[in-house]
Amino acid sequence: MRITLVGSRHFGVATFNMLREHGVEIARVVVHDGEDRLAAAARAAGIDVVVQADPTLVAATEIAPDADLIVTAHSHARISKGALAAAKLGGIGYHPSLLPRHRGIAAVEWTIKEGDPVAGGTIYHLADRMDAGAIAAQEWCFVRKGETARELWERALAPLGLKLLAQVIDFAKTHRTLPAIPQDEQFATKAPALS
Repeated sequence: MRITLVGSRHFGVATFNMLREHGVEIARVVVHDGEDRLAAAARAAGIDVVVQADPTLVAATEIAPDADLIVTAHSHARISKGALAAAKLGGIGYHPSLLPRHRGIAAVEWTIKEGDPVAGGTIYHLADRMDAGAIAAQEWCFVRKGETARELWERALAPLGLKLLAQVIDFAKTHRTLPAIPQDEQFATKAPALS
């Protein structure tokens, strides 16, 4: 399975390492910043790195030829329709909430702000609308009293994301398809950036 990984920062590198451990070919890494630690990790491994021409959008030309799947890991760029069409299975991403709850850039922060006793993570199909694609995998965890967004992310949500991504990748390798359960729009909430 040939994967184009789009991402950044620590979670991008952790996803990069997990994918390599799961025996998939990372054909290309796409980053918004050529100096990002994910770009450095990919270059050190001899993997092609492309810096997005537009930091808010991944274009079809930036996806590796003959890619089976696009995986996003800490990317805030939209994946264009053309880019999704360039990969046989489209694309998936990890969102640190129980989608459709807390769609948006600050999901973990809104989990804490809303006082949610339960949090979770979702692997979802990349789609036109932000965080609105079908669910491929989902799992929940408790939120500890007094826990900050960063503490929740580091303790539970980042490790959960890697675990769920690995499960979906393994499923895709075996079945050459992805699970897809539509999100229930009546439960959708927004998680815009907090100032």
